[in-house]
Amino acid sequence: MDRHQNTETASSEAATIEHRAYARVGLLGNPSDVYYGRTISFSLGNFWASVKLHPSDELVIQPHPTHDLVVFRSLPHLVNRLDNEGYYGGVRLLMAICKVFSDYCKEKGIHLDSRNFTLSYDTNIPRQTGLSGSSAIVCAALSCLLDFYNVRHLIKVEVRPGIVLEAEKQLGIVAGLQDRVAQVYGSLVYMEFGKEHMDSLGHGIYTPMDISLLPPLYLIYAENPSDSGKVHSTVRQRWLSGDELIISSMKEVADIAKEGRTALLEKDYTKLAALMNSNFDLRRRMFGDDALGALNIEMVEVARRVGAASKFTGSGGAVVVFCPDGPSQVKLLEEACLSAGFKLEPIKVIPSLLNEVDLQTLSK
Repeated sequence: MDRHQNTETASSEAATIEHRAYARVGLLGNPSDVYYGRTISFSLGNFWASVKLHPSDELVIQPHPTHDLVVFRSLPHLVNRLDNEGYYGGVRLLMAICKVFSDYCKEKGIHLDSRNFTLSYDTNIPRQTGLSGSSAIVCAALSCLLDFYNVRHLIKVEVRPGIVLEAEKQLGIVAGLQDRVAQVYGSLVYMEFGKEHMDSLGHGIYTPMDISLLPPLYLIYAENPSDSGKVHSTVRQRWLSGDELIISSMKEVADIAKEGRTALLEKDYTKLAALMNSNFDLRRRMFGDDALGALNIEMVEVARRVGAASKFTGSGGAVVVFCPDGPSQVKLLEEACLSAGFKLEPIKVIPSLLNEVDLQTLSK
């Protein structure tokens, strides 16, 4: 009996598919990705989401024991949980990618076997830090579905970020392609979102770069950050309405990514520091302090007060920092963050996540 159970367990484990997708840092050019601009981003190895898929008789989306909590010790416990974690866990994200993946395959005539599965997830990406925690769950789930149905070779790498984004759009999440590109590709990626290319192909031009081009970088984030989902609203409307300040500033932000690519290729880190600071200053000019939030601005200022370059990783909640003066400046930054109550970590950059099958689907 025991041997039979062990055999079943081993068989189940062998059939389990698991994928990780990592948090994302927008290094330069954000938020111009949603305004036909350019960005440079990379996958952040410090934090990730993982999704597991295994065959099952019925299709099951398993709630996470922490992030999808529905049983509470008391009313104050429920209120505290919602104040800190929000109303939504990852179940809706897994359901959305299943639907969008199915719709995409049906539209493209890609056959999917009539088999069922169970999906579960875990994540250590801090909530509301602008590190793309939601899209990481969706991205990891998509990778599981590609392998389960053996269709990885039929869905091009370039279109996968759009599939991830579409799943999030189904849930009312407002965002651009940048984050999903970084999470699908891994590594450091230069992205161009020109209107002509976006309109004709539905995706940008994505150029992976060598991660060794990056200097040592650091991440600052807060224990109780702002909601990164509310920051784009008024700027988007003003851009659509033809506001000259927004249109010209957004073009400047996009140009920063272009200049940043050259700076990285030449390892001109003095230029990189200046571009990082300019990127944030332009964002602040467009969005205003009220939209950015005092806590988010203070994270940037803490770094700047010790002479470091800093900007948001996304729309707020976390900051990417470069200390051009080296270890002595990092020490000052550590002390400043400790005093301000912020967390500071050295950034780990993940190399390319693309395998041989993925690489064969890339447009030449």
